[in-house]
Amino acid sequence: MSDLMISVPSANRAVNALLKLAGCVFALAFLSACGANKVVVEGKFPSPLMTKLPLNIGVWYPDELRNHEFTDMAKTPRESSWIVKSGEAQVQMWDAVLGGMFQGFENMRVAPEPGVLNQVVDAVIIPHVDELQYAIPTQTHVNVYEIWMRYRFELVTQDGEPIAEWMMTAYGKTPTAFLRSNTAAVNLAAVMALRDAGANFITSFSRVPELREWLDGKMPAAQEISP
Repeated sequence: MSDLMISVPSANRAVNALLKLAGCVFALAFLSACGANKVVVEGKFPSPLMTKLPLNIGVWYPDELRNHEFTDMAKTPRESSWIVKSGEAQVQMWDAVLGGMFQGFENMRVAPEPGVLNQVVDAVIIPHVDELQYAIPTQTHVNVYEIWMRYRFELVTQDGEPIAEWMMTAYGKTPTAFLRSNTAAVNLAAVMALRDAGANFITSFSRVPELREWLDGKMPAAQEISP
């Protein structure tokens, strides 16, 4: 019994020590995040001026795209930490692009799966941001800000059956000379990358072999997409 009486306070001290350590780690992480450069990407994304394809297309945005965020914490005292949130801008841009490409366009109520109650469409596009990289002058010693993104797209039936899957990249850069702050430069580079993504998507859509085959089956007389 005496041994038990001694071990309980020792266990409590160990738990308290662990809690204090966890608190310190959380505080350091919080302070690092507070000192980071935060950018919520904002820009204008007009709909493309083009002949719309005679299809009714749905889009489903996974949570990781709707809430897309890129975080890069500083590794040395000379570097800056960055948090770039592009989720809202991603949705805004893809809504504009897809709404301008197809005669019918729907934001799906739920993810396309068998048996779910959803809008009736010819197919559903599901975009993903698989990778985002950025470069700033302190890293490259060049007076430009750059952002590169790699997208992965799925085209599925209304029930979620796969039709096609393909990859695409996008790139944006902006010179610092025209901007007042580093955050404004990163924002503009992200906007340029998003616009590049939209343009690449439009021009390459019908050139993906799986998509070309599907388009030919849906509308045999379809012409090449020309914005």
